[in-house]
Amino acid sequence: MKTKPTLIAASLLLASATAFAQTQGVTKDEIVLGSIQDLSGPLAGFGKQVRFGMMLRVDEANEQGGINGRKIKLNVEDSGYEPRRAVLAAQKLVNQDKIFAMVGHIGTAQNMAAMPVQFQKNVINFFPVTAAREMYEPFHKLKYSFAATYYDQMKAAVPLLVKEKGAKKVCTMYQDDEFGLEVFRGAEEGLKSMGMQFAEVTTFKRGATDFASQMQKLASSQCDFVVLGTIIRETIGGIATAKRLGFNPTFLGSSAAYTDLIHKLGGPAMDGLYATMTVQNPYLDAASQPIRFWANKYKTKFNEDPTVFSVYGYSLVDSFLRAANKAGPNLTTDSFIKAMDTMVIPPDMFGSSEMTFGPQKRLGSNATRLSQLENARWKVVSDYFKVN
Repeated sequence: MKTKPTLIAASLLLASATAFAQTQGVTKDEIVLGSIQDLSGPLAGFGKQVRFGMMLRVDEANEQGGINGRKIKLNVEDSGYEPRRAVLAAQKLVNQDKIFAMVGHIGTAQNMAAMPVQFQKNVINFFPVTAAREMYEPFHKLKYSFAATYYDQMKAAVPLLVKEKGAKKVCTMYQDDEFGLEVFRGAEEGLKSMGMQFAEVTTFKRGATDFASQMQKLASSQCDFVVLGTIIRETIGGIATAKRLGFNPTFLGSSAAYTDLIHKLGGPAMDGLYATMTVQNPYLDAASQPIRFWANKYKTKFNEDPTVFSVYGYSLVDSFLRAANKAGPNLTTDSFIKAMDTMVIPPDMFGSSEMTFGPQKRLGSNATRLSQLENARWKVVSDYFKVN
């Protein structure tokens, strides 16, 4: 007996509808994305900038008709940079707002706390704003990371700069959590490759504001090179304290310290600081006309200058949109993953390195480079280098 064409069509339609219904956050007209930012804690400056960058790209996409006819809706929750609050935020976004993907979630410990909530509901963790290895290791099909890890940044940059400076006593001050440990371990491995080890190690708790004892310890050890596992206020507080003590080693931070807030809030004392980085801070008077245009567009919309974290937010949404578009009209978690498995994202106007992904490759690129603060402005001082 032959099956009637209408029956076949009805069956296919039912199967398609069932698959569609199982993909939360995707409707006929909309793709719902979620993000968790620090909007009230120690990284609130970063969190606001990432959010604005994401909003700018979402607005651009929606003005152009969305992706395959679907508009983008972005829901943002505040973690206050607390892992416990990140879990609550993830539960709301995943279970109540029914997001399709988590994009640009800021913070290492916060992502690690929230990912189990997402993965239980098959929600992708896309391009978190942290460079910890846990963002793509161990392998999980729902993890995608864009940033060279703190570990790789330090493993490559520390030997390079230590040799250039002829440093004899390399020391470190780092935040006593997953983020700080990644910076410490990478730098430790980099020194090991040179037959060196840290002459002195000191730590601080997340949220600390007084670094006198740490800097006195490093100064007493006569360190001439200090690796900083710090973010904004710890970088500023640590260096400012060192300068007051007459302690002037070479300071090297990770990409977490590469922000205009360092020189805006820390002033001239921050000059000389090195940091690993990828994309450039988008100054309004940048040499590149496309960056100037973009920066002024951002300032017009949000009434403040953009920063590198604004670029992170903008670029990560742009990458998501590229993959969602490639996945086609029938957007599901599986079709998105299939699209990402063959994605090649070219360098952008901000100087990013090319990113590639595959069935077993969830980190886009491990290339990094160095910038230095000179006269209250970040200047690129090296080409890209990779960790082998």
